Amino acid sequence: MTTPDLTAGFTAAFGTAPTHTYFAPGRINLIGEHTDYNGGHVFPCAISLGTYAAVAQNAVNAFRLTSGNFPGNGTITLPLAELTGPKDNQWTDYFKGMAQGLAKRGDFTHGLDIYIEGTLPNGAGLSSSASIELLSGTILSTEFGLAVPTLDLVKLGQQVENHFVGVNSGIMDQFAVGMGQVNTALLLDTNTLDYEPVPLDLGDNVIVIMNTNKRRALTDSKYNERRSECEAALARLQTKLPIHSLGELDADTFDEYSYLIYDDTLIRRARHAVLENQRTLAAATKLKAGDLAGFGRLVSASGVSLAYDYAVTGVELDTLVKAALQQPGVLGARMTGAGFGGCAIALVNQANVAAFTQAVGAAYEAAIGYAADFYVAEIAAGPKQLS
Repeated sequence: MTTPDLTAGFTAAFGTAPTHTYFAPGRINLIGEHTDYNGGHVFPCAISLGTYAAVAQNAVNAFRLTSGNFPGNGTITLPLAELTGPKDNQWTDYFKGMAQGLAKRGDFTHGLDIYIEGTLPNGAGLSSSASIELLSGTILSTEFGLAVPTLDLVKLGQQVENHFVGVNSGIMDQFAVGMGQVNTALLLDTNTLDYEPVPLDLGDNVIVIMNTNKRRALTDSKYNERRSECEAALARLQTKLPIHSLGELDADTFDEYSYLIYDDTLIRRARHAVLENQRTLAAATKLKAGDLAGFGRLVSASGVSLAYDYAVTGVELDTLVKAALQQPGVLGARMTGAGFGGCAIALVNQANVAAFTQAVGAAYEAAIGYAADFYVAEIAAGPKQLS
């Protein structure tokens, strides 16, 4: 996506030239999946695929939004006087929710025309929603001089996702998008929001994103069901243990007290949350020590747990990951994001990438009946004004 592309899209939609352009990244999570709402650690990084916007003031006292990704939706108008209304079940709900939250920080003194176009595959599990939320927050904070700290935008983004859009997610996506740093992963304690930037030195290896091209819709998936299952397991453990989250437990303590749960499904869900948190901490230690082989094994172990204990993969993701692990030059592979479709990642030696994508792509298309897409991830910084 280039500035001329954004300008052309804006001009086609609104008939004038934009005054400013903005960008917010997407994210991948290296390891630590479904741990953020269980009080554990996550290890994400922002990527150069993301969401762009071109902006200019208007004189109609409304936010007028259009997207190059949804041309059939036309221009959606959100009058400033009606921002307090409920969600509209449109992609613009992410913007509307952020605007409602930021209206408490200051006045919106004029309308804006906003053209948005993203390079993130929609519904692929690379946090397109968090990207739009942080992009929207950055636009509104900058255009109206609100000077909102990035961490506040991150927290507001999660509130919008949970209470306005209706997905009961944790804070990882918004945090990774908002706080991302170039060539750096973020080891985040979701209990405290304390985090450690860890240089992402993969040597001769790169991260390959593998997109199943099976669209994932979290509000229609079993995401909220998984969270409820973990909450039910936690409640049973709390009858004997003074804990506030599953992330407080180590493997031995969980094993010792698992009799309190005594339910096949709930034990598997909680076991994933506990062991995935431990894997994430161990993986960060191995990465900092330069033990890439050990790091890769833990990434793959995370994928096994997500498939068998948490049951959030499905045939498409399983096909990609199993094919990836059979290829030469691969250190590890697993699904990334919430699952139920979307994307997986693989740590691949750079010299093997072309052969890897050809072999995995062929295996996937033969098994599933349509093609997967592959991208080499570039690790990027958080949201910013471009011009």
